[in-house]
Amino acid sequence: MEKIYPHAINLKEKKCKLIACEVMFREICFLLSQTHNIIDVTFERKGLHDAGKERMEEFLQAEINRADPDEYAFILLAYGLCNNGVCGLSAKIPIVLPRAHDCITLLLGSKERYKKYFDANPGTYYKSSGWIERGANFLPQSGSVMNNPGLKSYEEYVEEYGEENAQYIVETLGGWTKNYNKMTYIDISIIQTNGNAVYFGDSEKYRERTKQKAAECGWEFEEIKGDIRLLEKLISGDWNQDEFLIVPPDKKIISSYTDEIVSFE
Repeated sequence: MEKIYPHAINLKEKKCKLIACEVMFREICFLLSQTHNIIDVTFERKGLHDAGKERMEEFLQAEINRADPDEYAFILLAYGLCNNGVCGLSAKIPIVLPRAHDCITLLLGSKERYKKYFDANPGTYYKSSGWIERGANFLPQSGSVMNNPGLKSYEEYVEEYGEENAQYIVETLGGWTKNYNKMTYIDISIIQTNGNAVYFGDSEKYRERTKQKAAECGWEFEEIKGDIRLLEKLISGDWNQDEFLIVPPDKKIISSYTDEIVSFE
């Protein structure tokens, strides 16, 4: 693929619009506080990809269309392919997005690390501070029990019947756990130059909640260290071709069905 832009973009005096999933709210806010670049951000609700490709594309395209091309030089997407939910998106200005299958890649730092862990740990359900804090999905998952009229969300069952009973109800009605046998907590921390670590959220509490949930499901539990280097590169303008796609104006994002993950046409 022809390289359209240099390895790193000088964003000085240029303003960007960042559209991100709220699952990475803490991580992105931290990075925005550290950058010299001028970036406006909009967070979309968690679970948007569960609404299906068409509705996710509709929501994200509407947000892109609200970005004034005369005000912004680039639109940054803190999303992966996400069930092809970003496919079809286009703008009057360049769109930049990571080469990632989903947000787990963005929390692990690279598509290579994600693939290595995914291949070695099939049937894994992931948790992070954002996944725990942000509660229920924005829209019901297509084909799931939560998509049926009259049925409540998992969180509503917890509120009404307690967590143990809610787990039983959801498993009985939807059987969503049958494809999983492991729950992995992604711990995000940054070691500063003074030796202190910055954690996103109450890591100890979230770790224990994840461990407890794994035990309730009869699953294996594992904790791994996260890495927000891809998010940092997205925000800083360090868009190397191996890890980022820069979509020219009026071109549409498509799935590449290769290791590049995304492309444009």
